[in-house]
Amino acid sequence: MAELVDLSADRQARFLKGLTSNSTYTIFFSMYHVYAISSQVKRYIYVGLTSNLEERLRRHNKGYEQTTKAYLPFKLIYKEECDTRIEARQREKYFKSGTGKEFLKSLE
Repeated sequence: MAELVDLSADRQARFLKGLTSNSTYTIFFSMYHVYAISSQVKRYIYVGLTSNLEERLRRHNKGYEQTTKAYLPFKLIYKEECDTRIEARQREKYFKSGTGKEFLKSLE
């Protein structure tokens, strides 16, 4: 039976090095998405990160997220793929900064 293993990019090499020839694994590598959504009724941009962008956008537009509930509905204005959660968090912080917010405002 195969073992399901989810690894971030920084742990992939160590894991693969430790495999033995009689091991059977199904490996998938998580990608992280940094995204920005814009309210269609108010002047509001939300920036976040997720490993499942489609589900996360659905949750925002269904009102399941307390932070964005008051600004429904949303449209996706920007997305970016990152290999690791650390990289995604750095990009998220940038887009929440003054310079990053100005860039996102120019996309509206």
